[in-house]
Amino acid sequence: MSTTRTRAFAGAAAALSLSLTLSACGGGGDTDSSAKTEGKVQLEFWSWTDGIQQQVDVWNKAHPETQVKYVNAAGDTVYQKLRAAVTSGNAPCLSKMDGMNLANFAADGLLTDITKVAAPYKSRYTVPAWNAVSPGGATYGVPTGSSPLFTAYRADLFQKYGIAEPKTWDDVIAAGKAVQKKDKGVKIYNMAGEDPSTLVDLSWESGAQWYGIAGDHWEIGFTSPEALKAGEIVQQLVDNDLASNASYADPGVFKTWDLGKTIMMTTSTWQLPIYDTNFPKSKGKWQLADAPLFDPAKPRTSSNFDVTAVLKGCKYPDRAAQFAAWLSSSKESLTALTDPASKSGLFPAVKDVSPYVDKIIPTQMFNGKSDSAQIITTAASRVGDQWQYGPNYAATYSEMQKQWGKVMKKETTVKEMLTHLQDWVLADLKSKGVKAVAAS
Repeated sequence: MSTTRTRAFAGAAAALSLSLTLSACGGGGDTDSSAKTEGKVQLEFWSWTDGIQQQVDVWNKAHPETQVKYVNAAGDTVYQKLRAAVTSGNAPCLSKMDGMNLANFAADGLLTDITKVAAPYKSRYTVPAWNAVSPGGATYGVPTGSSPLFTAYRADLFQKYGIAEPKTWDDVIAAGKAVQKKDKGVKIYNMAGEDPSTLVDLSWESGAQWYGIAGDHWEIGFTSPEALKAGEIVQQLVDNDLASNASYADPGVFKTWDLGKTIMMTTSTWQLPIYDTNFPKSKGKWQLADAPLFDPAKPRTSSNFDVTAVLKGCKYPDRAAQFAAWLSSSKESLTALTDPASKSGLFPAVKDVSPYVDKIIPTQMFNGKSDSAQIITTAASRVGDQWQYGPNYAATYSEMQKQWGKVMKKETTVKEMLTHLQDWVLADLKSKGVKAVAAS
């Protein structure tokens, strides 16, 4: 949906462990313990975020009783390596991952349930952020950063084509049609053929809940009214040829925006410095705006979340949670990590993001006619709290990618894809012994 937003899931085909098919019913990995660790300990922490080593050094200097050994685990196979490390009993205590992989690791019994020891830190974070570390109700990590979506658009070209800033997704469709009447070579939006994140984000924003917990089972809602409403917007973009199809895997993707071939995008905080570097011709012509809404009375947007997960076998879950919370919520750490000089790209998952917004906005990139800081702060407050990832989401996403390509080629419809996913997810969960029913 937004630039370089492709969602990759290493190990998506891994079979789900039946020891944690429904985290709300008992948790996976190690048993949660509220016992307080005594004495000096060392925690190993895998991450691949720039600037983290410096913060680990700061922590270690101030906390001699809990020393953290940082391992830069950058690489395409990091999740496979983590799985192998847990299986062999050599896993780090802590690791960076995204919320989607946390749900998958939890389902496979590869994480430690830290619900009790993490409880004192819960109030620091937004509800959606805490949902990301608590699939099904049990907590397996601490939120690190968020990526709330908002809009960036070419203000000069919107003026040229006589269209207003879109307030709703219906406005986006109308604007796209208006532009097409004046120039068939210009698109309102981009949807890469390999990346169905547009549908994921719109479903989140519409209030859909693909996975939900109800008592002792999952409820699956790919064909709910909200999900179909999101699908209809995607279908209109496809049917009316309103979107370009530049691949996010192609370094040349930036040209479609920089040269004015695509004039709007949904984006997030970590991407802003990327545009500042890769949009040389259009710098200063862009403006930020709130993400388009489905219902102005219930404004929602979506977000990805980075988390610090506690791996199975961690002997000191209380100290692990303490460090993870300090890293992602202390003023000292956040002030450093949200500084562009750190190159971390981190945007906090805490409730009050206002102290960290201004410095992440490239001043020369946007024309200053909108309050960019307020737009970002608003986006962070609007992330829908109904969304959560289910135990087979990684495999589901892989299946969705296959169907998405067909939608982009007009070989199937979005509604047909959602119906297929509904049936596929229910069958897949049933085959693994997971209790799941269609949402009513």
